[in-house]
Amino acid sequence: MPVGGNSRVRAQTYNDLQNRIAAHLAEHYSDELLTDREVEVLRHLVDGNRNRDIAEKLFIAEETVKVHMKRIMGKLGANHRTQALAIALRRGLLHL
Repeated sequence: MPVGGNSRVRAQTYNDLQNRIAAHLAEHYSDELLTDREVEVLRHLVDGNRNRDIAEKLFIAEETVKVHMKRIMGKLGANHRTQALAIALRRGLLHL
């Protein structure tokens, strides 16, 4: 194998590693801490509760749960509830 071919393989491996590290850092770059209440809402969500159920369990208005969910999704960079849960689980904010 020519010497140049081996260096191309190393360069590709290095680039792949850089891309993976950059993706991992980007995922956590905007990590804004969730409040205790937001984590509590997520815990109820992971159990399959609807907004109405979460509101009843936490003795708050359903609209307040919606506000918490909107903030949670914004902080986690999620587009929907399921994605917010997946991100929270991946980051270790919740455990099953």
